[in-house]
Amino acid sequence: MDLARTEVAEAAPRRRGSATRLWLMALPVVFFAVFFAYPVAAIVARGLEVDGVWRLGRIGEVLGQADIRHVLWFTTWQALASTALTLLIALPGAYVFARFDFRGKQVLRAVVTVPFVLPTVVVGTAFLALIGRGGLLDGLWGVRLDTTVWAILLAHVFFNYAVVVRTVGGLWSQLDPRQEEAARMLGASRFAAWRTVTLPALSPAVAAAALMVFLFTFTSFGVVQILGGPTFSTLEVEIYRQTSEIFDLATAAVLTIIQFVAVGAILSVHAATVRRRETALRLVAPETTARRPRGAGQWALLTGVLASIAVLLVLPLGVLVQRSLDTPGGFGLGYYRALASDDGGIFLVAPIEAIGNSLEYALAATAIAVVIGGLAAAALTGRAGRLVRGFDALLMLPLGVSAVTVGFGFLIALDEPPLDLRSSWILVPLAQALVGVPFVVRTMLPVLRAVDGRLREAASVLGASPWRVWREVDLPMVRRALLIAAGFAFAVSLGEFGATVFIARPDNPTLPVAVARLLGRAGDLNYGQAMALSTILMVVCAVALLLLERMRTDRTGEF
Repeated sequence: MDLARTEVAEAAPRRRGSATRLWLMALPVVFFAVFFAYPVAAIVARGLEVDGVWRLGRIGEVLGQADIRHVLWFTTWQALASTALTLLIALPGAYVFARFDFRGKQVLRAVVTVPFVLPTVVVGTAFLALIGRGGLLDGLWGVRLDTTVWAILLAHVFFNYAVVVRTVGGLWSQLDPRQEEAARMLGASRFAAWRTVTLPALSPAVAAAALMVFLFTFTSFGVVQILGGPTFSTLEVEIYRQTSEIFDLATAAVLTIIQFVAVGAILSVHAATVRRRETALRLVAPETTARRPRGAGQWALLTGVLASIAVLLVLPLGVLVQRSLDTPGGFGLGYYRALASDDGGIFLVAPIEAIGNSLEYALAATAIAVVIGGLAAAALTGRAGRLVRGFDALLMLPLGVSAVTVGFGFLIALDEPPLDLRSSWILVPLAQALVGVPFVVRTMLPVLRAVDGRLREAASVLGASPWRVWREVDLPMVRRALLIAAGFAFAVSLGEFGATVFIARPDNPTLPVAVARLLGRAGDLNYGQAMALSTILMVVCAVALLLLERMRTDRTGEF
């Protein structure tokens, strides 16, 4: 009888936990259903439904077009090439950040993360100035670069370098080096020990990083739009062109469906690799594995990684600063002072007001992302059943589904009561929050899962409500992770462009939209103002990320 009572008492918290998880999922599910699934479905329906009849045959018609097949081929090819090149260049950096301890390491980690949150149109322009015809590196040592292809690939490396360094390096820093040392003591060479011990443990993290890089490059928009010209387009660029220039919603809808299916497949494989990564070798504190470089080989590796970061990451950022100061009258702040004037006629307000608009929008988007992402992370904390894994995949979809489709879908779907939001300022933060939520979840989830579940069960058995359990058990342990998650959501919201370009009003432009509009107009003044705004955005992101690195309690370096 006593045993039965004990089992019932232990089962009650588990049942309450399952019920609580469903309640925690409710708000995020509603949020994604209304502000993600509904707009995307509205665009697809508008394109494929005619007089109430679905024209599914349109899919075959679109895929039968030679130019669409070329877009699909280039989208896949450049994503594979960009992923391979990023891994080739970034994996040595992951090793350096994981195993070496050197002065300025935390600052450098923040520096390599800045490109990840910069607006794509800015980076596209920077690489065009860097390796385009007449650019800084074009013709160097007598080498003429294929501007279009190499600029696109290198710009993608610029964006995704941090994904590999932080994902692979984060796990690498926690692998116990003594296991590899034991293999060497048994007679294995350095390479054989690494191949048989370390590489199998790292492979899930490498696969996860590669899939994320492939996802981001497969859906690339701003970079290819700026650098690809009329010859090269990804699915995302073609969706934008079909939607805003040709007004062929049927073709855009078909391409959206294709991209949605591809992204779903990628995220499914990514989820499997994450589960494999969680069963890797025994992990240790990262502080115990990082050491000062020893020997000529290690110092040469560190120097090579620092040189690659300087050329691929710092130099393009330096080009932005240089162009923002290079005025017709010499180096100075002329372009920055011109931001206070609205004489250009591009906006209804002075371009400098885009800075305040972006900060206000980003703060609102951060608040939304933290609430939605925090609830979602708490719901994902327990055992990973099918429902939990499906919910986790849903949260990642906004990172891969066409932001252009989401933005245009906002205009199409959210135009009738009770969701007539087209004239509301909240529309922009809602779109930005969709991108910020996955970063909040990915930052908070590992910390929440590290909390001993027995503490929650003990509090529940003692009569604490779910809210009190969260407030007194979880919150004190995850407060710092919550601040870091908010910082990432803020930085990502500042740089969001694909959806915002459709919904930002002319009298309230964001920084990325202002930059894109200035770049779309001829004249040195417009170009210089675009570079000035880009530099301001870069500095804000760099400061935010540097503060995040100082706030970290762990040193794994993962997102």
